[in-house]
Amino acid sequence: MKLLKSPASPFVRKVMVTLHETGQLDEVELIDVANTPLSPDSAVAAANPVGKIPALIRHDAPTLYDSRVICRFLDQRAKAGLYPDKRLFDTLTLEATADGMLEAAVLIIYEERFRPREQVSMDWIEGQWLKVSRALDALETRWMSHLAGRLDMGQIAIGCALGYLDFRHDARKWRTGHDSLAAWYKGFAQRPAMIATTPHG
Repeated sequence: MKLLKSPASPFVRKVMVTLHETGQLDEVELIDVANTPLSPDSAVAAANPVGKIPALIRHDAPTLYDSRVICRFLDQRAKAGLYPDKRLFDTLTLEATADGMLEAAVLIIYEERFRPREQVSMDWIEGQWLKVSRALDALETRWMSHLAGRLDMGQIAIGCALGYLDFRHDARKWRTGHDSLAAWYKGFAQRPAMIATTPHG
């Protein structure tokens, strides 16, 4: 298998953490690509019609894309139990919450980097950050018991989302008012899989 990736993508990081945690890293060839919303890499466009990473190219089956699809596939392949039956829908909801946070956080970066300066909308940026803020509040008040449980994909996704906030939005100080979540992340970020996939670029 081949994984089309970027070291800065939080969605790629979800897949990379999953590969580490499930012991499958050595079974995948990692291919870095230069991909932007305005100019997708030709290999990415060929693998994924919507031009996004990550994309997992399989030799004997169609390419998989979208981090949630790839992570679910890798978990099933390794029989790792990252989507436990007893709390499947809670796990899926947490993963969706993390992905929603990431989509909003990435769109802020796109607005600042790819739109002409005079066209950048601060109202739109703050509207995206409000989504992140609401998600952080929900995690702090509703989901700490789940995050403290056995490792699952919800935890991995939230860990990657919080890591991306540190990476690209550190000035927002997401930890303020989220003491329990910050304490959880401090420990989770020390997992070898998280340290090995620290974003850069």
